[in-house]
Amino acid sequence: MTIKLHCFGESGHSYKAALALELSGLDWEPVYIDFFNGATRSPDYRGTINEMGEAPVLIDGDLRLTQSGVIQDYVAEKSGKFGGRNNNERREILRWILWDNHKLSSPAGMTRFLMNFMPQDKRPLEVIKFTQGRLHGAYKVLNAHLEGRDWIVGDALSNADLTCCAYLYYPEPFGFERKDFPNIDAWLDRISAQPGWKHPYDLMPGSPADRA
Repeated sequence: MTIKLHCFGESGHSYKAALALELSGLDWEPVYIDFFNGATRSPDYRGTINEMGEAPVLIDGDLRLTQSGVIQDYVAEKSGKFGGRNNNERREILRWILWDNHKLSSPAGMTRFLMNFMPQDKRPLEVIKFTQGRLHGAYKVLNAHLEGRDWIVGDALSNADLTCCAYLYYPEPFGFERKDFPNIDAWLDRISAQPGWKHPYDLMPGSPADRA
């Protein structure tokens, strides 16, 4: 049975789940969520897809999962990939997923949205400045951790990499310049060199160009 992932191209959290699925080799297909026209806020979506009104949502038969980290864990369980080679690695991967969701992806997603998808006259410049400062600190943590390492945990690509990389491939400006963080830059190149890797706008339906 084909796994269905409710997602949209602009969503970095959706990309984490979609990229894990694509690189795992599991049979899956994206189901487009029309986020910018209010799909996730609709009573139907919250009543039948995800009560939290968020993306992504994975549906595999009778199983329904939300939150990208949970979906990544399921992909690892089902495919045998990206979950670590022992319990120590598994816990370390979880540590980085939690760090990413709190320190990196959450402010990156918000800052990117405020800078690129909000009407220009409504962009809160002081908020953007604050969150960019927080993000700079997160980039420094990740860049330092990757010194002398190919991957965040262990010696293989894992869900730690797939969660932390997601927003860093998007082309819209939000205060991240790869050239300023050489270890992150090289690590992103290693991930994108993996067989089957795709840019978020190629992997999932929906992009800013569709709304232009």
